[in-house]
Amino acid sequence: MTQVVRKTAPAPADDHRLRLIVILGALTAIAPLSIDMYLPALPRIATDLSTGAMQAQLTLTACVVGLAAGQAIAGPLSDRWGRRRPLLIGLLAYAAASLLCVVAPTVETFIAFRLIQGAAGAAGIVIARAIVRDLYDGAEAARFFSMLMLVNGLAPILAPVLGGQILRVMPWPGVFAVLSAIGVAMFLAALLGMRETLPPDRRDTGAATLPTFRTLLSDRPFVAYAVSGGLAFAAMFTYISGSPFVLQDIYGMSPQAFSVVFGVNALGIVLAGQVSGRLAGRVALGRLLAAGLTIVATGGAGLLLAVLADLGPPAVLPALFLVVSGQGLVLPNAAALALSGRPANVAGSASALLGLAQFGIGGAAAPLAGILGPDTAVPMAVTIAATALAAALVARVASKN
Repeated sequence: MTQVVRKTAPAPADDHRLRLIVILGALTAIAPLSIDMYLPALPRIATDLSTGAMQAQLTLTACVVGLAAGQAIAGPLSDRWGRRRPLLIGLLAYAAASLLCVVAPTVETFIAFRLIQGAAGAAGIVIARAIVRDLYDGAEAARFFSMLMLVNGLAPILAPVLGGQILRVMPWPGVFAVLSAIGVAMFLAALLGMRETLPPDRRDTGAATLPTFRTLLSDRPFVAYAVSGGLAFAAMFTYISGSPFVLQDIYGMSPQAFSVVFGVNALGIVLAGQVSGRLAGRVALGRLLAAGLTIVATGGAGLLLAVLADLGPPAVLPALFLVVSGQGLVLPNAAALALSGRPANVAGSASALLGLAQFGIGGAAAPLAGILGPDTAVPMAVTIAATALAAALVARVASKN
């Protein structure tokens, strides 16, 4: 693998920095937009496509698997071709795949189109992280990731609310027509408002992807931070997959009430992310990560207790808030710790492995929430508690290096 000096590109001026925060924040919001906006429609999709809860949740899993696999392709390509070209291609493909979801006739076809949609949208997520690494390192990177959460944190707040309102005036395929329009808007924003951050002389033109991945996977702290972040992400994805059925079918919430609860939890991520950004540089990133994982694990344990003891929404909802809001401390610091010090010419590959861990583990965990059907919350609670505890344990491995 060709080695280069570990340096960053010149920091952007203030006006360009603000524009970059908005564009990259929107790109990293592709995942919550693709997943959260249609969540209120999951029970309706299951009915319309004559399928069950677990099959409907597989449409979520397919998107998540696509998001994981797509990052493994787009990240290394961005190390070789630069950031802009793979990004623009991915955004156009995302808009097209979203339109295909509109006309899906069966659940099997819908699952296939969701896989393609996720794989195309992954380019925005993985390349946004690589661009941050092109420009920043260490605590500066953590602060920038926290700023991105201020922008992309609006997506999980607004997406289910918007999805719920769309369902009031049109059937669920309308959600995916809106996602296609969003993909076109992101393409235009990236085309007109974002410059190349990896010039030709800093690209990895000679290395193969697999050897680069092997080198990164031999780095124990990198792997530990990536897996820890992935396990914490899995706890949140299990919540995303299971909560529409648990809160609506078991606890009787309307799609609109569910959207409000989902938005409040997402607001917790934004607030925690801003706390993380203010503390980065003054508090060690490892301590901030540990604090976030403790919050997530506490929420997971509380959720399991609330479900097993049948305490209902007054106990379930605060526990879910902790599980979700703790991600605001976990995600920016796990990413910054995993990517810090990586050469610019492998930042895309490192970002790809980080995303692969997050969405791969999350995609595997998500369908477990419905494994016993829509009438029990126990599988969701057990999976969230187990992945949250495992994330905290893996992070201890990284802290010892």
